[in-house]
This record gives sequence, C-alpha cells and structure tokens, in this order.
Amino acid sequence: MAKEWTLGEKTDQWTIQEEYAVLVGLITPQVSETQAQEYLDELEFLALTAGAHTVRRFTQRLEHPDHRTFIGKGKVEEIRLYLERHPEVNMVIFDDDLTGKQTNNLEEALKVKIVDRSSLILDIFARRAQTAQAKAQVELAQMKYLLPRLRGLWTHLERQRGGIGMRGPGETQIETDRRLVQQRIKALEQKLREIDRQAQTQRKTRGEWVRVALVGYTNAGKSTLMNLLSKSEVLAEDRLFATLDTTVRKVVFGQMPFLLSDTVGFIRKLPHHLVESFKSTLDEVRESDLLLHVVDVAHPQFEDHIRTVQQTLAELGAAEKTTIMVYNKIDLYRERYFDALLDAQTRRELERELAERLQHTYGEGVFISALTREGIDALRERMSSHIRGLYLTRYPHRMQAW
Repeated sequence: MAKEWTLGEKTDQWTIQEEYAVLVGLITPQVSETQAQEYLDELEFLALTAGAHTVRRFTQRLEHPDHRTFIGKGKVEEIRLYLERHPEVNMVIFDDDLTGKQTNNLEEALKVKIVDRSSLILDIFARRAQTAQAKAQVELAQMKYLLPRLRGLWTHLERQRGGIGMRGPGETQIETDRRLVQQRIKALEQKLREIDRQAQTQRKTRGEWVRVALVGYTNAGKSTLMNLLSKSEVLAEDRLFATLDTTVRKVVFGQMPFLLSDTVGFIRKLPHHLVESFKSTLDEVRESDLLLHVVDVAHPQFEDHIRTVQQTLAELGAAEKTTIMVYNKIDLYRERYFDALLDAQTRRELERELAERLQHTYGEGVFISALTREGIDALRERMSSHIRGLYLTRYPHRMQAW
C-alpha cells in the first residue's frame, strides 16, 4: 500500500534521478483537443521539474472518464503495447486526478508507476520545501490526498480467496490506516496553527509599514523581479515552483521604505487540498496593501494564467486588493512574435495595441523585462505613486521623517 511521493533520489543539490514517462490527457465535451494539448505542455514541464523526461503523449476522447481505468480498456491496451516496445519508460503520468481504484487497475495493467497531476505537484512541493512550515504544509496535503484513496489502494487484499474470514484483515487494515492518517492530519494542522500564530506575531512587530506582495503564475519571473527590486538573492530558476516559502525583504525607494514579499506561484488544476494547506503561507497576500501581479507575457496562454491567478486570489479573499499588472519578459515576447523584418514604428504600434487591449481587460499595467531591466524605472515610479498614497492615507506621520 506504500505510496511513493518522490520520482527519484533526492541529493544535497536536489538533483533528481532521471526517469522516462508518457503523458496521458483526456478530451471531453468540456476540454477541447487544443486545451488538452496545452494542459499536456504544462504537464510535461511539471514532469521535467520533477526529473522525468517525456517520450510520448496519448490523448483519449470520452464523454466522461472511465470509472475503472479513466481512459477505457482500448487506450490502456494501446499504452501497454507501447510500453512493451519501450522498456526504458517506467512511468505514466495522467493530467487529472485518479482514484485509488483507477491507480490500482492501471498499475496492474501497465506494470509501471502511475502518477496523476496532484501527486506530481506534491512531489515537486516535497522537494522544494525547506522550512518546517513548508514541510508540514506539504505533508498535510499529501495526507489529505491519500485519505480518500486508501480503499482503492487496498484492493489487493479484497481479491484474496481461501475461505471464510479472508476479507476481515483487509477491512481492518484499511480502518487502521485511515485512523492513522486522520491522526497525522490533526497533528499537522495543530503544528501549522502554532507556526501561524508565531508568524502573525512576527507580522505585528513589523509596525506601520506598507506591504507589497508579488503574485503570479508559477515561473512568471517573480523571484527574478524580487531580486531586482530588493537587491537580494532569492532563488530564481527556470523551473516550476522554485519558491515555496514566502520571502520578505525591506525595500527603500528614495527615502520611502516598504516590505516586499515573494510568494508561491499558482498553477492550473492546483489541488484544492494544497491551496488549503498553504493558506497560512499566503497570509502575506491577504494582508498586503498592494499586489504586483507578475505575468509571463511571452507565454502563449498567458491570459489563461492571469485568470487562474485571479481565481486563486478570489479563493484567498484577496481579489479586491489594489493590483498593478506587471507584464514580464517583453523582450522574449518580441523575439517570439515579431517578424525580424518589421520596422521600429510597426513594432511600437503593435506593442501599443497590446497594451491598450490588456489595460481595457485587466486594468493598469507595466511592460518590463526583469532580465534586461527594461521598464523597471516605469514600474518603480508606478509603485512609488501607490505606496506614497497608502502612507498618506494610513500612516501620514511616518512621511514627516522622510
């Protein structure tokens, strides 16, 4: 029944043992083929972050997921034959969550490790967690993920035969495991409440400071921007979820100080129990005065990413906060979408049209490149204007010292 939460061996550099995987997505009346491929693109990046190389994709068109195998017997057989011809592939990753029963049936049919989207994200979070709080939050999410899947994972005992009484031990073990998991969940929730009380005390001691929080889709460039604005060294990588623990830095523009925090990135289909577990970490977002919503404008689905972040902020009760849209990676946007033969005036017109469309849809925004520092001065001016206004409204006596 042991559930593997890692995809490879962890080292001091969190280097991950390479594995090879195929990805599986479902096309339904609610998910078009184009959307399914976009989701698989993101799943491939998740797999790479966890140390798995994708060698093949499979999609299946169904009205609704099959209750036994999620994708139906025919597609399972197709994947099985592919795995027989490619023995180096040792994992199949599904873009949606599987039940314990589905996982068990698929492992029996395919003879390889079966991973769903939630367990893959939990694996990455487990590797990235550094502090006691982050580790407890990840373990809590793992326990909540495991609890409803215990019965499906114990079906190998239910299949035993040999006379009266053979079903009893299996049922008893399920109840024992469920009780142990529930006890662990309660212990972790209590531990996180204690950590949260300490964090609230620390936040109260910060005094009368304006707080600014960086939010955005994972890998949008928040940590790079954090380093640029605060002149600090926060981990910034081209990997998903490079930041789990909230980092807070004091920043001074001219003589005007404020607190800047970097938070965990959001993602589509983020497991609900993971959002619940990380709500205490995201208190920095809820208690902030100003949000910088960082967007990777060069990403083909960046507007979907914006909507995902806005939806998550709404879940956190932070949807109405004053927000500056920060469209990052404008240099990469030009490289990807502008023909080399376009003249300078046409490029400026295209950028102006993009800016007007986004401002009409999402409000005030600034185009920057955290890598080349383009637009940073304009962003600092926009931030300074908002922060100064907040001080004037809330802590006017503090401005006398500047």
